[in-house]
Amino acid sequence: MSSYENQFPEDRESNREHLLAAVDSAADALAAGRDESERSRRLSPTSVEALRSSGLFRLKSPRIFGGAEAHPVTQMDVIEAVTMIDPAAAWCMFITASATGATLSTLPGETAETVLADGFPFMAASLRPGGTARRVDGGYQVSGRWAWGSGVEHADWVLVPVFCEGDGPPVIRALVHAGDVIVHDNWHTLGMRGTGSCDYELDDVFVPEGFAVDVFSGEPPKGGALMRLGLPAFVVNEHGSFAYALGRLALRTATDSAISKKRGYLGGISLADRQVFQRTIGRGTIRMNACALAMADAMERLFDSAAEGLPDPVLVTEAQAAAVWCTDEALELVSELFRFTGGSAVMNDSGMQRILRDIYTVQSHLMVSAVVYEQYGQIMLGMTEGGALP
Repeated sequence: MSSYENQFPEDRESNREHLLAAVDSAADALAAGRDESERSRRLSPTSVEALRSSGLFRLKSPRIFGGAEAHPVTQMDVIEAVTMIDPAAAWCMFITASATGATLSTLPGETAETVLADGFPFMAASLRPGGTARRVDGGYQVSGRWAWGSGVEHADWVLVPVFCEGDGPPVIRALVHAGDVIVHDNWHTLGMRGTGSCDYELDDVFVPEGFAVDVFSGEPPKGGALMRLGLPAFVVNEHGSFAYALGRLALRTATDSAISKKRGYLGGISLADRQVFQRTIGRGTIRMNACALAMADAMERLFDSAAEGLPDPVLVTEAQAAAVWCTDEALELVSELFRFTGGSAVMNDSGMQRILRDIYTVQSHLMVSAVVYEQYGQIMLGMTEGGALP
């Protein structure tokens, strides 16, 4: 297996600084592409190129393939930094980074060489298995349709979890070239419009043996502790940090206009002069800080548990519960701040409206289902050992 030139420092703090500098290098382009992404319902070409050229799509890929293999808490800092510029770009960045990193860590060596032959790949993926894979000579014939394909329109490769017919593994992850994928332009949504998270389909596509990974094979992934986290621990930090970053973006948006914003038919006082608003800003800031600390603490301990082997399933469920809590807190805070914004917030060009639509959209994601609270409660009551997807 080849070792690819790596631009990312191995030291954790140096790696973090390098990645945050990459965010800075892409910031102007991401900001410039934000409105186009919203209008076109897919990430703008300007934004895609900025993420590609900055190397941010490599955030979660193994170092042996030229990836950053960043610590989960470092990832959270990067996700927040991009979210403060454009939430849609941040979402596509971490979804693509996860899909690419998880895929590269499990592919056979020769397959990885093929995928990397034309440069570092960018991948879309689905979490929920669907469709069918029929065993044929040399591989599988795969058909099916999957939803929430964030970034599928700018991906080079697409990974799909598929139910297998007949003998063999019950589920495989099939990697197919983007040219074999039928994208359905059905992403008409409340929020997160710029992510282009369309449905996509495979119609009897041949997948060679080396491009189909047995989900239950037990083969160790390539890379260190990050790559051993497994689902959902590999992605849960993204959802928690994205939520509190939206909360912090809402706080910044509200405070930026608080001095000039006045309510009342006869002028009234500025929003900043209202004690109830002052309280909301102060309390909201502490709430988002608490979310960030809780999520980071859970991920620190979860990552440490994977240093020598499989992660502790109790810590996996705790991290999931932390991500749900971050989402709940951000949802409540954004709703409060939206109310203060007044009549201007109902207009489509309102930044606060966009944040509100975005947080209400992402709270519906399976990864932050409130059922995780029940699972964590069952662990606390000694009824289960945890670690299951919601």
